[in-house]
Amino acid sequence: MQAALGIDIGGTHIKSGVVTADGQVLASRTVPTDAGAGGEAVLAKLLPLVEEAAALCAQAGASLGGIGVGTAGQVNKRTGRIAGATGNLPGWAGVPLIERLGEASGGMPVAVDNDVNMIALGESWLGVGAKYGDFLCVALGTGIGGCRIKDGAADLGRDGYAGELGHMIVQMEGLHCTCGGRGCWEQYASVTALIRLARERGLPAEQTQPIALFEAAGRGDPAASAVLDAYAERLSVGLAGLIHIFNPQAIVIGGAVSAQGEALLNRIRARTEAKIMPVFRGPGGVDIVAAGLGDRAGFIGAARRMLTDI
Repeated sequence: MQAALGIDIGGTHIKSGVVTADGQVLASRTVPTDAGAGGEAVLAKLLPLVEEAAALCAQAGASLGGIGVGTAGQVNKRTGRIAGATGNLPGWAGVPLIERLGEASGGMPVAVDNDVNMIALGESWLGVGAKYGDFLCVALGTGIGGCRIKDGAADLGRDGYAGELGHMIVQMEGLHCTCGGRGCWEQYASVTALIRLARERGLPAEQTQPIALFEAAGRGDPAASAVLDAYAERLSVGLAGLIHIFNPQAIVIGGAVSAQGEALLNRIRARTEAKIMPVFRGPGGVDIVAAGLGDRAGFIGAARRMLTDI
């Protein structure tokens, strides 16, 4: 039984899992990224995951064939090196991830790509994206990332840096962003932005986290509902632009907040439809759906990427 270790490195959490070639997840775990500690400290958190995966495969009678890694930041598709990272992962750019993980695993092959590219691959393989040949994956988390799947493959652009959807400028002279720019979409529509918006609107501290915020809105709390409506409006601005540019069959919303399902999507759909040209609406228009694999999509896609290379 062939298996691969998939690792998904985000600005807040590192998720990993051992996945077999037929899509079984043998084990998974989540640890905090502690990104502020710097690139070497984040790298040090990956090494025990490799050791644990090897031991697990030995117990399960599986062959660990390689390691797939999805990481926030930009990954050069020709070299596999991390070419750049925003302030969400300080000190991460330039970390020789392939070399270090290869050494730690005794020479095991390693594949590295942007985290949302891996999420999209996971959804295309085992998730809701499997029924679409052309879709956009928009992952909401510490920032916003994206990937276009066209004819079953990720569209990575010239160097592999395509999909930085969160850095579309939606507000001239707007909020400062971790990328160094201003007015980027992720400063208004990421989960980080949602939490900030709840605080700015004066919600109690216990209601500023997404799960509690959605629960309060579900109970009929008008202040919580108003925050979510404002957040959906900000999300819809970017989504409408993407629909006009790419004309996809679907937009798959990923990230942990996608677990809120229709409570989030119904707000997004109506506002997005109101902003797009008539030709993009109605039957045959764009579906806006939640990721089917939840927060497991990243490591599943990373493992899939490695399994296809073995």
